[in-house]
Amino acid sequence: MRGKFILALTALVMLSCSKEGLSQGEDVRGGRRNVPHEMIVLGKRLENPYKTTNMAKALASVYPTKAGLVEVKPTDLYVRFLPADKEEVRLLEKTGAVLIDHPLDYDILVEGDWYHDPEVPDGKMTWQYAVVPVGFEFPDIEYEIIHNCFIPDEAAMKSDGIDWEEVEREAYRLTGNEDRIAQSAYTKGGKIAPSGRITIVDDRANGGKPVGLSGVRVSCNSFVRFAHTYTDRDGYYTMPKTFSANLRYRLVFENEKGFSIGLNLILVPASVSTLGKGGPEGVSETITSGSEVKLFRRAVVNNAAYDYISRCAYDDMNILPPPEDLRIWIFHSAEASSAVMAHHGAVVDGNFFSAILGSFAPVVKHFLPDITIGADDKSDYASICSTVYHELAHASHFSSVGTDYWDRYVRHIAESFIRTNGLMYGTGQESDAGYCEIGEMWAYYLESMMYKDRYGGSVPSFGSSYWFYPQIFRYVDDRGLDRSDIFSVLVPSVTSRAALKSALVRAFPHKRTVIEQVFGRYGN
Repeated sequence: MRGKFILALTALVMLSCSKEGLSQGEDVRGGRRNVPHEMIVLGKRLENPYKTTNMAKALASVYPTKAGLVEVKPTDLYVRFLPADKEEVRLLEKTGAVLIDHPLDYDILVEGDWYHDPEVPDGKMTWQYAVVPVGFEFPDIEYEIIHNCFIPDEAAMKSDGIDWEEVEREAYRLTGNEDRIAQSAYTKGGKIAPSGRITIVDDRANGGKPVGLSGVRVSCNSFVRFAHTYTDRDGYYTMPKTFSANLRYRLVFENEKGFSIGLNLILVPASVSTLGKGGPEGVSETITSGSEVKLFRRAVVNNAAYDYISRCAYDDMNILPPPEDLRIWIFHSAEASSAVMAHHGAVVDGNFFSAILGSFAPVVKHFLPDITIGADDKSDYASICSTVYHELAHASHFSSVGTDYWDRYVRHIAESFIRTNGLMYGTGQESDAGYCEIGEMWAYYLESMMYKDRYGGSVPSFGSSYWFYPQIFRYVDDRGLDRSDIFSVLVPSVTSRAALKSALVRAFPHKRTVIEQVFGRYGN
């Protein structure tokens, strides 16, 4: 299957509806720099303190007179799955199990963002580890139960006259993991709910002060005891579970607004950036342009997309948001960006991909992105943020017009690129040029307006040097038609500048003179 994915990625770049143009000859898997972060390096296997037998021994050690009266029954199963294909991946996703690609009962010698079991061939999905409740209905996928576990829940910590917190700590001691118990768990009187704040700095906004990394998932664990939550708009989080051991913390770029930022590995929908080890009180992090480059870019894309989707609301821009389950990929060694909308069926469901991939087309659709961000030439917050605004403006347009429209739009760009030897948008004379014209006018216009909203100053003239004219939208905006008004006419039948003019006049007859003036100025 690996070869099919590489074909799909190559085709995807060829079909990009990009705001910068393509870098010819670019390796879409990473090129000059490796796209994924380093692989996790495992150390020795550790004894899992939450194994039912280990918790029973700990109970007998702390309460020797009660050990025979209280039965330690499994509450959870530590398991691993080996999905063979996309259907099995979907089955796993539907169970709600939280999957992680490396074992939980090993020491971590070198932190990283991903792991691939050396016994699993390259190009195949590696084992996916999870903790599931007893009684879990296993889908028809290869799996292995590694341990039966007893993980005391929050409500049962001091039930039956038993201090399960102390039993848990004793289990750590008996299994040789005493050094993982945090001293703060003693000084603060017991288990602690991890909390903290994750922030990011945009040097050109908010006076250069940190703002919250919004809506991103924070995950932590000690062995098989897991918790995760999402940061609020200001970057604060508090885990729903308490801990007494030191933890491993990770940022999972799956946002509560319904998008994920991927391309750690093709089959992983959301990239992971490790935050390292910390105490149960939680960790905080401030991300800047001086931080590790992939973490910085992911964080900027996260906040720009969160901001864009939030602003689509009725009381702000009042436009359709991008579709839910939006997949965004960051190419760290490409300059081109796109809104190909492949995960939502554009292009992939058409003849182009089917001819290349045959029966593999549905598999590719499940994993391919909607948005790609080329970050090779973007090292500052503003340039990445601006690109995200542009591509998500396309995604909102897609929400309005659908896949048939988008297929013709993207095909025009691909064919123009080939025919003109690299001229991304064509000349404007091609049969389907109007699809591109309307889409790019809208995206460059909205990018410019949102850029001004964030950074102040005059409205930048993004896209004004091309044969299409985002200036038309800026002109009518200055004279009383806002973003919501303009977006309202971007329907499937508006596929040319003439159709756009007619739609605006019909929708806003009181602005007819203004509309005719600006279209007269720009040749229609």
